[in-house]
Amino acid sequence: MPLLHSPLHERHLALGAKLSEFGGWEMPLEYPTGVIKEHTAVREAVGLFDVSHLGKIEVRGPGAVDFLDTCLSNDLRRIGPGQAQYTLALDAASGGVVDDLIAYVHAEDHVLLVPNAANTAEVLRRLRADAPSGLVLTDQHTSHAVLALQGPRSDAVLEALGLPAGHDYMSFAVAPHEGVDVVVCRTGYTGERGYELVLPSDAAPALWDALVAAGTPLGLLPAGLGARDTLRTEMGYPLHGQDVSLEVTPNQSRLGWAVGWSKPAFWGKEALVAEKEAGTRVVLRGLVAQGRGIARPQMSVKITRDLPIGHVTSGTFSPTLRKGVALALVNRQVQLGAEVLVDVRGRGEVFVVTAPPFVASHVRDA
Repeated sequence: MPLLHSPLHERHLALGAKLSEFGGWEMPLEYPTGVIKEHTAVREAVGLFDVSHLGKIEVRGPGAVDFLDTCLSNDLRRIGPGQAQYTLALDAASGGVVDDLIAYVHAEDHVLLVPNAANTAEVLRRLRADAPSGLVLTDQHTSHAVLALQGPRSDAVLEALGLPAGHDYMSFAVAPHEGVDVVVCRTGYTGERGYELVLPSDAAPALWDALVAAGTPLGLLPAGLGARDTLRTEMGYPLHGQDVSLEVTPNQSRLGWAVGWSKPAFWGKEALVAEKEAGTRVVLRGLVAQGRGIARPQMSVKITRDLPIGHVTSGTFSPTLRKGVALALVNRQVQLGAEVLVDVRGRGEVFVVTAPPFVASHVRDA
């Protein structure tokens, strides 16, 4: 099957981006500036990502919020119109994670869901299978684009375009840009103060150009998915398919905070509660290198050279710390502060078990 292209594909080609497959899409991995400079721009100034590969599912009709609250893990009743929530779609039988996603509540009868690219069709299939008559679930995966403007100067860029900025973390506002409504969400996947902007695909190139023009004097760099991965790993944010999956539950991945345990029902509740009461064998922990080793997914984690205790799920070089950081599923008996060995191409590299984030988060900065 041919790869899908973002509505900004021509912009990326013109910038000389290195492209890569991601979730069935051909997306920019990095630009000629390189991952480290793009990463640093987000931490110190502002970066602009095209994340149009993310799914977009619109749920409309009477009781939309009530219906989704019986399906998704988090308590959607804790937020109201104009607010967003991180939540999970779990497998009803096992409690494994079908996907992690953001729910944007526009009104009681209107919710936008943003799942991961590769899982959008499956999330939509499961929701449609349970949806009552009267609810309309629309796949907007290709009809709408998502741009992520991330970094401490992101507010100034939006203000230069007359778009809303400064609203609370995990909230959103809708405003026009060149006659097209843009949903400006105070969300992101980098750990920095920033925004994600959702709009019709045919209007995305003009908005991209305007953001670049306004942001370049402020240090803005277009950033690819390579920098997005190093940024999210420094925060300890999970990536579906690596740190969470159908085989890894919220109890194991330390995502219990995104579960409405007191809700009467949600997909997978029975399995998840039973597992929580019994206790899990493994848990997701952070690792920080003590030497020059860089951990990569599936590398073995050991307490001694001959005693495996788990494996790496995500690992990278941290441009901020200038050392390797990782997430790993390890035996839950391993305590914070313990030294472990990661098998890096046959060498036992020393890492310390650490609670993420590995660098300070600024998502809630005023």
